[in-house]
Amino acid sequence: MLKIMLPTIMLLPTALLSPPKFLWTNTTSYSLLIAFLSLQWLNPTYYPYKNLAQWTGIDQISSPLLVLSCWLLPLMMMASQNHLQHEPLTRKRTFILTLIAIQPFIILAFSTTELMLFYISFEATLIPTLILITRWGNQPERLSAGIYLLFYTLISSLPLLVAILYLHTQTGTLHLMILQLTHPTITTSWSGLLSSLALLTAFMVKAPLYGLHLWLPKAHVEAPIAGSMLLAALLLKLGGYGIMRITMLMTPTSTNLHYPFLTLALWGALMTSSICLRQTDLKSLIAYSSVSHMGLVIAASMIQTHWSFSGAMILMISHGLTSSMLFCLANTNYERTHSRILLLTRGLQPLLPLMATWWLLANLTNMALPPTTNLMAELTIMIALFNWSTFTIILTGIAALLTASYTLFMLLMTQRGMLPTHIASIQNSNTREHLLMTLHIIPLLLLILKPELISGIPS
Repeated sequence: MLKIMLPTIMLLPTALLSPPKFLWTNTTSYSLLIAFLSLQWLNPTYYPYKNLAQWTGIDQISSPLLVLSCWLLPLMMMASQNHLQHEPLTRKRTFILTLIAIQPFIILAFSTTELMLFYISFEATLIPTLILITRWGNQPERLSAGIYLLFYTLISSLPLLVAILYLHTQTGTLHLMILQLTHPTITTSWSGLLSSLALLTAFMVKAPLYGLHLWLPKAHVEAPIAGSMLLAALLLKLGGYGIMRITMLMTPTSTNLHYPFLTLALWGALMTSSICLRQTDLKSLIAYSSVSHMGLVIAASMIQTHWSFSGAMILMISHGLTSSMLFCLANTNYERTHSRILLLTRGLQPLLPLMATWWLLANLTNMALPPTTNLMAELTIMIALFNWSTFTIILTGIAALLTASYTLFMLLMTQRGMLPTHIASIQNSNTREHLLMTLHIIPLLLLILKPELISGIPS
């Protein structure tokens, strides 16, 4: 654990002391080195824990998410370079330091085996994210987006804190492995029901569940590119990971608590997919598509079968890379046209033919076309849900159909059609952007060759 944690913390002095000329080169290459080092965690043979220390341990649910969080840090730095090129040096350093500061907290949240430490690191990720959105966002609405994010997350996480403290008084421990053995909140009393609800709500807001998702499109639209990538690829996964951990502890099936959450998640997947078809803002469209995909993850996590957990895990990793790639592509368009409105940025294929190829690849993975892990995940979740209740196939089937529809709509709107008259000349795509897209798509295409690495089930 320390082999990755210490180099990550050492990124802070690297960012502070690097000479201006090599600031981006040093921090990006160093974080990429850490990302490659973290690949050692993708070892599917350990059970139940690997590298188990007193407070941290890596098991098959946390290892793929840990690798994803290490992998995305250099990509966020690469994506932000153009956005920050006219800023003074101190601001560039501050931005990079903010990005690096989130990383140890995310690593800690995914690897901790103690609930209180998990809560602290879960909440600590909020502060740098808030700084990113409210300081480096593009529009004046970024302040209201920050307030939405802050209050939704804080109001939902206060009951979580109370529930964790209540759990400690009941059982005398907050260690996940001991809690799994004791199953503390199985009781069908009111206290059991309320503590289960309190434990789940914070993660449902973070995931986000349809109905509690209003902060997400706002935050995504206002955030800079690094903020969007961070939100879509990692912070949403914190919610999904929390749901998986908590449901393993307390079996909400005993309190029938899973029915409302499942209904909302599947209905939300359908509704947000429909909302995507009516969007005019590109970033907003990708943000709503995130809500619909995470709806499937929530539904799968709630029914607690091996198949559904495996599907949820693979979908979280695939969606993290896919949505991050889509946000990067939207950002390349925004940097050239200075608009996110689909009508004003259409028909870019003749001008940026290589970028059109990346758009096609990203949209096909978002649509869950074979041979991507997205398809494997969605099929696994659909089968697991169908096995639990045959009625769910209607909802998941329509959601899949709508996903394909809005993804094609996004592709056709951005790449095809007449070029708007106000775009006379456009800056060419550069090597940095192509490398960025390559580093997103390569893991997606390679993981289908050995999907048990990210399936969350010991082989």
